Amino acid sequence: MSERLTIGQLYPASVHPQVLQRTQAVKNSAAAEASFESVLQKNMLKFSNHAAKRLEQRGIELGSSQLDQISSAVDKAAAKGSKESLILLKDMALIVSVPNRTVVTAVDGSSMKDNVFTQIDSAVIIS
Repeated sequence: MSERLTIGQLYPASVHPQVLQRTQAVKNSAAAEASFESVLQKNMLKFSNHAAKRLEQRGIELGSSQLDQISSAVDKAAAKGSKESLILLKDMALIVSVPNRTVVTAVDGSSMKDNVFTQIDSAVIIS
């Protein structure tokens, strides 16, 4: 053995390159998982407490296809630079904060009549 060992050191001063590559690969995979999760969270549609209460009070149930349509509408509004958007879906209306991808409030068809929606900069109509 030509390499010198010091007290308290398990390995010689020169470490094999494969060991370094393996630890870097583990760090990179952890970063990739974290970035995937952050991307998923950014693209996920959220509901504020107020919107959740309104949906429950008004008996509005959203299926997965409707959630996909709403998410697609938010994407379209974001592409146009919208901040607060009114999304009309069949017999309901949703006010959405586009940058946060958060539904702020929900209104059913009977409550929409003779109603004025304020502080919105766009509307997306889903048929």
